[in-house]
Amino acid sequence: MTHWWRHAAIYQIYIRSFADGDGDGTGDLAGVRDRLPYLRELGVDALWFNPWYTSPMADGGYDVADYRDIDPVFGTLAEAERLIEEAHGHGLRVLVDLVPNHCSDQHVWFQEALAGGPGSAARERFWFLPGRGPDGDEPPNDWQSYFGGAAWTRITEADGTPGPWYLHMFAPEQPDLNWEHPEVRAEFEDILHFWLRRGVDGFRIDVAHGLAKKEGLPDVGPDPDPTDLPYQDHDTVHEIYRSWRKILDGYDGERIFVGEVWLPTPEQFARYLRPGELHSAFNFDFLCCAWDAAALREVIDGTLAAHGPVGAPPTWVLSNHDTIRHVTRYGREDTSFDMGDKRLGDPSDPVLGRRRARAAALLTLALPGGVYVYQGDELGLPEVRDLPDEVLQDPAFVRSGGADRGRDGCRVPLPWRSGTGTGAGPGTDTDTGTGTGPGTGTDTGTGTGRAAGAALSLGFSPDGATAAPWLPQPEDWDTLTVEAQEADPGSFLALYRTGLALRAVRLTGLPETLTWAGTGPDTLCFDRPGGFRCLVNTGGTPIPLPPGATVLLSSAPLEGGPVEGERDRSDGRLLPADACVWLHRDGTEAATEA
Repeated sequence: MTHWWRHAAIYQIYIRSFADGDGDGTGDLAGVRDRLPYLRELGVDALWFNPWYTSPMADGGYDVADYRDIDPVFGTLAEAERLIEEAHGHGLRVLVDLVPNHCSDQHVWFQEALAGGPGSAARERFWFLPGRGPDGDEPPNDWQSYFGGAAWTRITEADGTPGPWYLHMFAPEQPDLNWEHPEVRAEFEDILHFWLRRGVDGFRIDVAHGLAKKEGLPDVGPDPDPTDLPYQDHDTVHEIYRSWRKILDGYDGERIFVGEVWLPTPEQFARYLRPGELHSAFNFDFLCCAWDAAALREVIDGTLAAHGPVGAPPTWVLSNHDTIRHVTRYGREDTSFDMGDKRLGDPSDPVLGRRRARAAALLTLALPGGVYVYQGDELGLPEVRDLPDEVLQDPAFVRSGGADRGRDGCRVPLPWRSGTGTGAGPGTDTDTGTGTGPGTGTDTGTGTGRAAGAALSLGFSPDGATAAPWLPQPEDWDTLTVEAQEADPGSFLALYRTGLALRAVRLTGLPETLTWAGTGPDTLCFDRPGGFRCLVNTGGTPIPLPPGATVLLSSAPLEGGPVEGERDRSDGRLLPADACVWLHRDGTEAATEA
């Protein structure tokens, strides 16, 4: 039997920016439900939802105030239950985000901790510690928040006196939970049951490596060992996931865990995927890799080598809600990505970025294992890099004093229809697409923003909506809408639909292996069982296709004239620069999923 999650194509939905069903400018469950047919037709197997829980939205929902209810901005618990049922009716499984490292400062537990006073039992569920220095006015240790600044905030007691400090590895509004406390463990086990009973097919675990801290919370120090940091990757975290896995395995239908695991070595990463722990985890090495044949092969080989010994499927992802969209990244001189230095200001060539992104999409879909598609990847959306300061909401922007522009640029609401505006500002109807035909990918979106107050909706909100989208959409996204791309057989959307459909027929269920079929300085070429071959050209000049093969799909038009009546043959054809092609080799029988 082939387990669905070993080869699934999973679509990430950042609800605030996917589709607005009620016209308030914020995406919601109603908007998702309306577009389930679109997701089915795209060809994905499952949907992963970023947090939909009750939240003050200090960090886009990753500050959870109630894990058992839906935030009113998104809808209701009853709507979520209907969404799960309707998604299943479309053949789509549902994964929800679980945020166990921290909660919101508005969570009832943290409010009880603040009100309880010194020494209260409620404070033991968190990390409250006295400060250093004669007056306790220095943080308890030297840990730094991922969002910048100290990872500690001092409270003021009810009588006005300075109190202890509490730990928050992210924003101050996100206090870290103490996973040494039995009530914390019991609470999250109950939360798992709550959503599993409502039919979810699994959980994406936020900061999966960060729950357990080193005993005593020691300083990081001036010269830390990145493989032995006191705030992440400690052995007791594996005990937590083994206990969770037993809960999951008690439900029908192959429910799964997917981990967000950012760690420096493959050996550390693989421990989370051992039998009885998490089913899979995100492959951030691949996401961060430069558009370079040698670098890509090294990451692919390393990924397969790390997953093989623990029997876990590899996964492949190009973008997500925390990173720069790869259309923009691939247009830069340095095409790699580093979460600590995003280089948002680096120049990016939109035409080059789109060409490489199309090739990367086919490469990703051809690799063994599972694949993730972040909403908008299938439209070729770029990063929006010039959002006005006044609309930015990411806490990283505030905490860094503006030095870090944050992640809002990859979270701009999706464009669905061309030329639709809202009452919050003048709508426009511009169309600069060239429409030059199949495989050209000539949409010209560059990610240029708009002044605050002038708002497009581009079908994100329903007709007649008076509220502007929560982040402004660029004017030139008018050519990148779903509506525009559905009419263009050479669009990004057409490429993704065709690629996902071919993947489902030709690659799903195959062994999680590949065989390299020769590479050059700027080429990747590998075979999968059943005669499938993927060839990638990361260089600047065309390369010849191997003869004796049928062309299945290419990210760009092939060069060289085909023999009359044999347009789908590889003989005499050239693969252009920064392109990818799928081939079926003559004399081999195609593998298909039973």
